[in-house]
Amino acid sequence: MNLNDNIYNRNLRGDQPKFKLWSSAGLLLTYKCNAACEFCYYNCTPQKKGLMSVDTAIAAWQSLKTLTGSRVKIHLTGGELFLYFETLEQILTEAKKQNFSPVDMIETNAFWATTEKIAREKIARLNELGINKLKISCDPFHQEYVDIQPVRILAQAAKETLGQSRVLVRWEKYLENPVEMKNIPLQKLQENYLTCLKDYPCRFTGRAADKLASMIADKSLAALSPQNCSVDFLGAKSVHIDPYGNVFSGTCSGICLGNITETPLEKIWQDFHPSGNELINTLFTTGPHGLLKKAVEAGYALLPSYADKCHLCTSLRQFFFSKGLFETTLTPPDCYQ
Repeated sequence: MNLNDNIYNRNLRGDQPKFKLWSSAGLLLTYKCNAACEFCYYNCTPQKKGLMSVDTAIAAWQSLKTLTGSRVKIHLTGGELFLYFETLEQILTEAKKQNFSPVDMIETNAFWATTEKIAREKIARLNELGINKLKISCDPFHQEYVDIQPVRILAQAAKETLGQSRVLVRWEKYLENPVEMKNIPLQKLQENYLTCLKDYPCRFTGRAADKLASMIADKSLAALSPQNCSVDFLGAKSVHIDPYGNVFSGTCSGICLGNITETPLEKIWQDFHPSGNELINTLFTTGPHGLLKKAVEAGYALLPSYADKCHLCTSLRQFFFSKGLFETTLTPPDCYQ
């Protein structure tokens, strides 16, 4: 497809920013995770559910090929997708049958790599089915729930099996010098959070917009008022698709542009126009600040300050969700509860 196949782009002048083609997708196989990290963009927990079907994953993959051809990049993530390793195998097996290009990246927190044998067997199987890279989460937030030893076992086994260049440890410095996060005083825990955020800033969406954002919130509403989200929507070349088929632009979790179990992904892209959705149009034109009036009238209590535009947006969306507003856009509940 080309840019003018999208209805928003059709009437723009040549010098106006256009809505980009989606050329990559992160498939969230599940919201279930063995951890509940404070910086999780998707509010994943051990209690969450949802599991993407093989058909949904393959349909998303095929739609991206329709949109952009050979430039497609797929990464598989969660939640923790290794909780459903059999489904992961089935998706990769079917993708191989369809002659799709190898998965660009698979993400895990490594909790399952309790022995070298287990780690090597699973990585060898994934390599056989076709993956480019393995990404291993390694940071203080994850180590609050995952012991460092399985992470080290997996990192070593993966580098020996796949090669150093095909293994990404995020972040390598914490693999070499892990931060103690279990059974420590709350004050020390918060200090460790802040140190990590200083080294590696995160997006304040999902759970990250709660405790973490409040710890560093220093911006007034006036400072955030000029910031809209037009560049975020127009410039996003990737989407995330959750277990139920909901499509999110970039990493804007919980703002649903459509559902691929109802409408093919390429059709969702073709029909995207900010004006077709009240909440998205407000974010696009005026940013989250433009939602304040409606929120305050409905009873929203302003916070003293906000960490950034995403923090304000998520705070407002969580309030709207609790009031049953914008129901078709603010979904699924997993992102808000």
